[in-house]
Parts: sequence; structure tokens; C-alpha cells
Amino acid sequence: MKKRIALFPGSFDPFTKGHEDIVLRGLQLFDEIVIAIGYNSQKSQRYFEINLMMGKIRETFKNYPNIRVEHFSLLTAEFARQNGAEFLLRGLRNTTDFEYENSIAQVNRNLYQELESVFLITSPQFAWISSSIIREVHRYKGDVSEFLPYTLDQ
Repeated sequence: MKKRIALFPGSFDPFTKGHEDIVLRGLQLFDEIVIAIGYNSQKSQRYFEINLMMGKIRETFKNYPNIRVEHFSLLTAEFARQNGAEFLLRGLRNTTDFEYENSIAQVNRNLYQELESVFLITSPQFAWISSSIIREVHRYKGDVSEFLPYTLDQ
């Protein structure tokens, strides 16, 4: 039987407990998940360095050999193809996320016909958490530890 590989792409600036929840729930559906930190051309600069975030995500999932963490700077559909992923795993917090993700899913499917987007509704306790809010709290020296599955230096 063919291995079911899902790509979970995002900027993950930072990777949150909401993201962690989607990955762990995704393991019930897929044999392997590739967490892919992509360069987002609409975001001019990262708040947290990519290498720091890759290390923190790897630390979070160190006991899960079926989870990989990669970095990419090409079309998501092409990166999925290169990694043998036929599924994109995405989390939806609200209808705004759905509208955005629906458009992206259509484009990705057009670029790579074998690529199926799978959406998981965010668990209620994480639905209000966003990376942008966490960045803002961190920027002003607020405690963000309850939002992240790893520790960050303040």
C-alpha cells in the first residue's frame, strides 16, 4: 500500500499549539507529515529566524519519526511533488481562513492534480491563537509560553 504523505506548509512565525494540534490530529490520517516552513512572498521579513523555528519544531516532535521538518522557497505544489506528498494538511480557525485556503487549494490542485487539500477545523481551545498575535505579545516582552509547544527565550 502506498504511503500517505501530507505536507503541512506555512510560515510558522512562530509555530503554535494550534499548529501542533493539527499535526498530531493529522497523524491519525497520514503515515507521514512534512512540516514545511516556506518563504511567504507577501511577508517581507520574519520575526523569528527560520533555523530557530525549525529547531523548535523538531524538538517538539522529536519522539515522532514520521514527522519531518523542512524549509522551502518554491511553489508549495512543487515542493509537495518533490517530497512525494499527495495531500496538503491545513487548519481552519474560521470562515476567513476557509475563504483564503479554498483559493489556494484550487490553485495547488491545478498545478499538481494529484494534490488533495485536507482541512481540519482547529480545536476550540486553540481557535483564537494566531502567530501574528503571539509575535506582538512577544515583541512587547509579554509571556507567550502558554501558546507555544516549546520554550522561547524572552
